[in-house]
Amino acid sequence: MAAMCAHKVPTTLWARRPELAAAMARDGRNVGYLPDLALPPGLRVTSVLADAVAGAGVVVMAVPSHGFRAVLAEAAGPLGAGVPVVSLTKGVEQGSLARMTEVIAEVVPGHPYAVLTGPNLVGEIVAGFPTASVIAATDNGVAERLQQLFSTGSFRVYTNPDVVGCELGGALKNVVAIAAGVADGLGFGDNTRAALITRGVAELTRLGVALGGQPLTFGGLTGMGDLVATCTSRQSRNRQVGEDLARGRALAEITAGTRMVAEGVRTSAAVVELAARVGVEMPIADQVVAVLHGVTPAAEVVAALMGRMMKPELHGLSDRARR
Repeated sequence: MAAMCAHKVPTTLWARRPELAAAMARDGRNVGYLPDLALPPGLRVTSVLADAVAGAGVVVMAVPSHGFRAVLAEAAGPLGAGVPVVSLTKGVEQGSLARMTEVIAEVVPGHPYAVLTGPNLVGEIVAGFPTASVIAATDNGVAERLQQLFSTGSFRVYTNPDVVGCELGGALKNVVAIAAGVADGLGFGDNTRAALITRGVAELTRLGVALGGQPLTFGGLTGMGDLVATCTSRQSRNRQVGEDLARGRALAEITAGTRMVAEGVRTSAAVVELAARVGVEMPIADQVVAVLHGVTPAAEVVAALMGRMMKPELHGLSDRARR
């Protein structure tokens, strides 16, 4: 995102590790993460957070959910008055069960907030393949300004006032993607994957509507769109985690072997906790948590889902959600 924005406006990229920031500034690319992406010459890179934030007109948070609050708290001091804060994070904070925009409202009250989310696999964005995303903000003026900032010839951005639904769709799809990966790792086919994706949408919608989201959001880019991409792509880290689990690898081994964060690993337990809080059934998420915590072998997940009590397809969806 920093590389995209740097083609349009002066942009500074913050890296947590000084040696990484120095390497990117020197080499013009992030060799350890995205070696094929040449960073624009005008993109500044720094390891000093205050240097990145001071004077910024927009602050974009691309920090994993478990570090989001601490980084934002450090950035709060140099953050200019009224500067919008945009979350790219597709996760739920453990413990508080807060969405990232809720963390923003708590840590830097009074700042407009937004979330950018959708079926946006980084490798394809870097390659310039056409894709679409959603900028969700309660302030339509802020949403439209950010829409203009992030849109490019290959990255089409829509606005949506449903911050809750867009944010939950982005977070919950990672959990379903782990289940899809398990099914792939067990050697099941397209029918199984399609069933998981479709029933995953039902779970997203049930929980999202119960927490204040709009039903139509979950049939859009941040619901069905993101779910399809994450459950089917070989680039999906969460799907890969599920596939590795099904093939007998331990979770600790899987997570230790990648630099990238698979948000579904941390988010899954928070999702199940959120669902219990509002009395919503989340059978796919329940099974994912059981596998991740070693309660249920991956090989038994699909059988457990198939053996559940027979129900109508729209079971658990409110009249509002059905509309």
